[in-house]
Amino acid sequence: MAKPRIFISSTFYDLKQVRSSLEVFIRDLGFDSVLSEKGNIAYSPDVPLDESCYREAEACDVFVLIIGGRYGSEVSSESESDNKGFYERYESITRKEYESALKRDIPTYVLIEKSVYAEYETFKRNRDNETIKYAYVDSVNIFAFIDYVLSRPRNSPVYHFELSSEIESWLREQWAGLFRELIKSRADRAQISSLTDQVAELNNISTTLKRYLEEVVARVGKDQAKEIINQEQARLSETREVNELKKLRPISDLEDYDVPFNTARAIFTESTDAEDFARRLEEATAGNIRARTLMEYWRDPEWAKTMNEVRHALGLSPLEIQGTKRPRPRSAAKNRQAK
Repeated sequence: MAKPRIFISSTFYDLKQVRSSLEVFIRDLGFDSVLSEKGNIAYSPDVPLDESCYREAEACDVFVLIIGGRYGSEVSSESESDNKGFYERYESITRKEYESALKRDIPTYVLIEKSVYAEYETFKRNRDNETIKYAYVDSVNIFAFIDYVLSRPRNSPVYHFELSSEIESWLREQWAGLFRELIKSRADRAQISSLTDQVAELNNISTTLKRYLEEVVARVGKDQAKEIINQEQARLSETREVNELKKLRPISDLEDYDVPFNTARAIFTESTDAEDFARRLEEATAGNIRARTLMEYWRDPEWAKTMNEVRHALGLSPLEIQGTKRPRPRSAAKNRQAK
């Protein structure tokens, strides 16, 4: 039976005890771990060693990134010198492994040493200050790496740790949740498949009913057939209008006040102006909505526009506050002043 392959990415010398502990933890769960120092990576003779690591990171099922105090070796494609200054920028093999896993959207889990993260908080407040001496990191690139990880909008849950046991406890909970999501997604797919079958069956029934109707209409008189068709078209049009109106917020909000749909539509249809609308609505809600309060809202152009969307859907002109006068054109106002 195929087992999930979990890639462990980190620098080696400062985190070798953590990596060793994780190897045992992953094996006890019945999974396969992939660690470069254990010979789990198949290196190709025709490419640099780190290129094989990136390929393996993309091929695994789960990716675990551990960020400690060392940034790590530079990628082979950019390597120029072994001695990098603290503030000299470059891309490390660990970061490139992480980016390779992201390309395939592999489930990724990020662990950062608490001491390193504490210094990262200091760095954020002093990004341009190169006189600060950091005790737990060997390169400012670690902070840039953490910046990059935290900027990811998804698929990068982060945990701050001190002990290996904390890592194991967190990963166990995360992978249990991942397993639960897998089971749920299978159930959802089964439900969607069932709904798809039901929709297909309804389509078959609809087709059959249409044929029955066409056969019935063909057997009645021409005038009667036309009447049946007109009635069905009117019914379908009414159904579509009702469904569209129910989607509008002013109508849906009135459901919270137990106002029946037909009553709500009548209020919007039969009101002659904003004041009349407010009075009708106060009566329909048994005073839960006050006409006076409603009129205060109505003076807000955006609110009035939202309410009049229902009138627009009904093919009616917008409601306005009684006595509202439209502003005169500027030219007319000037002529009036000249007189």
